[in-house]
Amino acid sequence: MIAPAEQALSYALEHPADAGAIEALLDHAFGPGRFVKSSERVREFARFRPDMSFCAWEGGRLVGSVRMWQVRVGDTPAVFLGPLAVQAAGRKFGVGGELVQMASAAAQAAGFPVLLVGDEPYFGRFGYSAAPCRGVVMPGPVDQRRVLALGADRLEGPVRA
Repeated sequence: MIAPAEQALSYALEHPADAGAIEALLDHAFGPGRFVKSSERVREFARFRPDMSFCAWEGGRLVGSVRMWQVRVGDTPAVFLGPLAVQAAGRKFGVGGELVQMASAAAQAAGFPVLLVGDEPYFGRFGYSAAPCRGVVMPGPVDQRRVLALGADRLEGPVRA
């Protein structure tokens, strides 16, 4: 349990050895329904970017994870953020926000705009907006208002490998 006074958190790039703990966290956070989402279709064909994916640790326990995937939106190279998962006890301490900011900064430093499917009230505070995404076509059904981007004036076309 993360407590403010003992919040000995550390953040690090994801390593292959983290995969089991990340999958357990994702299962706990999203359940089996996560496999039917449009975002999961993206992850099926996109190239995983561990150099932009981060984990949050409390001691030796994983408390949060964000993953990034290289895609194209039409002809524009981009990265796709997700999934983002944080154990319930860590949510009120900003673990998710810190992970989003780290992953977004890594992508932008590499010259990529970032695309995601999420809630604009949450992601908007990090600069994400639905405005550049009106022409983005996700693989599968999605609420277009939840398709957000950072670092692009306009993205248009299908999301693909």
